[in-house]
Amino acid sequence: MRGLTHPRGGTQRGPAGSWERVLALPHPRLRPGVIAYRGFRLALDQPRRRLETPIGAVTLLLGFGHHPLRVHHATRPTVTRTSALSGLTTTPVLGEHDGRLSGIEVLLAPWAAFTLFGVAQHELAEQVADPDEVLPYGPLAPSGTSSDAPSVRNADRGRHRHRHRYRYRYRRISDLSDALSALPSWHTRFTLLDEILIRWSDAGTPCSTRTAHAWSELVRTRGTLPVHQLAEEVGWSVRQLESRFREQIGLSPKAAARVLRLQHARRLLATGHSQAETAAVCGFYDQSHLSGEFRAMTGCTPGEFTAARRSAAPGYGPPGPDRLAGEATSLLLPPGADATAPFSKTGGHS
Repeated sequence: MRGLTHPRGGTQRGPAGSWERVLALPHPRLRPGVIAYRGFRLALDQPRRRLETPIGAVTLLLGFGHHPLRVHHATRPTVTRTSALSGLTTTPVLGEHDGRLSGIEVLLAPWAAFTLFGVAQHELAEQVADPDEVLPYGPLAPSGTSSDAPSVRNADRGRHRHRHRYRYRYRRISDLSDALSALPSWHTRFTLLDEILIRWSDAGTPCSTRTAHAWSELVRTRGTLPVHQLAEEVGWSVRQLESRFREQIGLSPKAAARVLRLQHARRLLATGHSQAETAAVCGFYDQSHLSGEFRAMTGCTPGEFTAARRSAAPGYGPPGPDRLAGEATSLLLPPGADATAPFSKTGGHS
């Protein structure tokens, strides 16, 4: 099923332990809605903490084994997750684990998450949920289909001998995670994931083409297109656009634009642009406006963010990979840092 797309990455070792990261693009039938797969396996000798800033994507974490992730949120109670589903958010989260963690992270456009998961996206926004609790029961076995249904692409059957024979019998995300973990290679895991997601997509409620186009326009303009112009672009009133965004994107058009605009600002700052230049390019009123938005949505100032990325704990372990290619999304924090510190400037607490 993977066609010409091949996983990239491998195992590395250092003073702090070993780690493996493998990146892959989803099957072409899933793109552009499903953005990327990232397989990972960490075996470090000390805990690891990462600050994750808001991004323009929904995240499904399919965790392997019994090493959970503890998640601190600016405005919600701390939770512990093995697998997790995160909708769009306007505030940061801090994730920590004991140094051992493995699984697959799936990044999706929010309109694609609406179709794949069958859940209104506002129910996933601003939280890190347990997918077994928030997704409809049995999302992997749609009604009217057999659990022994043939492969989505029969022509590909002979190319992948390690497909799991129970690939359509999973009734919970945790079942899928266990099956993926049991497979012998990242290639076979990504192949199974392709099949399952294509099946979900075919069985799901299609997103409005106008919602998908409006989201694409916001992404293309990096959040700078005014909401009333966006509504005119897709032939809706502002109220209609807001209603559809709440259901199929998760945030209002204005809030989604804030996320995308700040995502662009972080990338510019991380590549050496000044705060004044970044504010002008990204459509902020001035440098003070940029700084205020930055503090509200990341928990730190622009200067603190860029300085922390430059000095991210050499020798501590693997570098903190950004969740979206080409973007500055994450900060690796030193062990023992106060879990509430990143939220001191957001007005929230863990």
